[in-house]
Amino acid sequence: MPETPQSLIAFCRGNNRVCPMPQSWNALFEMLPNRKRTALGWEPPLPLILEAWDSTPAPLKTLRLAEHIEWAAEHGALESVAAFLRALPEAQWLHAS
Repeated sequence: MPETPQSLIAFCRGNNRVCPMPQSWNALFEMLPNRKRTALGWEPPLPLILEAWDSTPAPLKTLRLAEHIEWAAEHGALESVAAFLRALPEAQWLHAS
């Protein structure tokens, strides 16, 4: 069955996963094609790492990751992003308590 944004988002939310840990999430962001700076920041928005890591609630991190997955799908990179995320060990994921 081919990967879809919805199937990958469902995988990322399984096992109480929230988002990849910061270093892995940044690596994922670097994989996204057609990223660009805008007057208000970045498109797509940056991963919620660095100073945003401790101050951002888990549901917003989950939504931001979904945005990145949808961006990947819209720009022809869903397969590589899916392979990256599905290969991450559980220790490289933030989990909801």
